[in-house]
Amino acid sequence: MAITISKKKKKQKYLVLVFLAVAIVTVVVLWFGFFKKEKPAVAPSVSVPLREIKIDFEFLEGETLAGLQDFRKIIPFELEKVGRENPFLPY
Repeated sequence: MAITISKKKKKQKYLVLVFLAVAIVTVVVLWFGFFKKEKPAVAPSVSVPLREIKIDFEFLEGETLAGLQDFRKIIPFELEKVGRENPFLPY
């Protein structure tokens, strides 16, 4: 009987230590996660001069693009009846 009582005490001692460790970790996480004030992020005050963007549209008038074909008209698919009129109807 003395052996079981000492085992229970050891087990209870370890459980108390585990509980204390979990409680300490919880307090630390809460302290750094919620209660600690964040310092506002300050952007560095570096002023970079903006460059003007210039696009050269002369390449659109060149001979290379003038020789290309225009495919604006799409030819519809011309076949006989394909598929069923209502595909959701059972056979």
